[in-house]
Amino acid sequence: MRTDLDHLPERQQHELERVRDILLEEFEKAIARCTQPHKRNGKVYKIILFGSYARSDWVDEPENGYQSDFDLLIVVSHEALTDIADCWYVAEDRIARDPAIGRPVNIIVHSLDEVNRALTRGEYFWVDIARDGIALYELPCHALATPKPLSSADAYRMAKDYFDQWSHSVDVWIERAQIALEKSEDMEWRKSAAFDLHQSAERAYICFLLVQTLYFPRSHNIKFLRSLAEDKEPRLVDAWPRATRQDRARFERLKRAYVEARYSASYAITREDLDLLAASIMKLRDLVATVSQERLAELRTQANA
Repeated sequence: MRTDLDHLPERQQHELERVRDILLEEFEKAIARCTQPHKRNGKVYKIILFGSYARSDWVDEPENGYQSDFDLLIVVSHEALTDIADCWYVAEDRIARDPAIGRPVNIIVHSLDEVNRALTRGEYFWVDIARDGIALYELPCHALATPKPLSSADAYRMAKDYFDQWSHSVDVWIERAQIALEKSEDMEWRKSAAFDLHQSAERAYICFLLVQTLYFPRSHNIKFLRSLAEDKEPRLVDAWPRATRQDRARFERLKRAYVEARYSASYAITREDLDLLAASIMKLRDLVATVSQERLAELRTQANA
């Protein structure tokens, strides 16, 4: 696996070094508070940069509302260390607030056993990381498994099953949102609609990622899911207006709805915002369906061949 960052501008290299140091520092603090031996003796085996900054096709246009995120895989010694809230929340918060880090940072955390099992199954997401990823940190003697090819027939079967399940789920949650919107003169119904729309968007991205890569991260952060999906398929960018601050704020309000629309008395959203968000989600659903059907046709052709 590569370890060089020479293809990146100096600023991004320094930002990644800062991110790496914060992750390692806060992990050590987190496990020092643990009592179970498998946590207290836990190790970070690898921190791997993947996605557009590893491939050299990132976008850096914050003034236009579009900026590629840093995507990082953290490989740890035990599955119990993968819980974000337990081991990584403080690190994420520090990174998000650090003025020296100029772009969003997304992390996924998996044990070495999980990653290697996925590689031996030939799952595309992990094979891509093993091929294109750049190690920002590594402990010796903890190698990734050699990827094994997934049969075309199995890939098609898995992707088709995922599409059937998750595309139906998207439609169910959109219908739930529409029912809530019909009663939107009441704020509680508007909050319910916001949560349902959040779930619609989340499931649309999960559907896309599973069909394309056979993996999705355990996250309800739709901004993170959107980043991963758009990194794979730029056509999905068209679902969300982002040219103005109001456009970006509207998406942020949807992102916050997963928690705040259910539990915060201060969360508020207008019918106009809900209608515009619903229109974007309908467009997202249709785009996901189009690109997923294209992917399934490609996999079916390979399987038949």
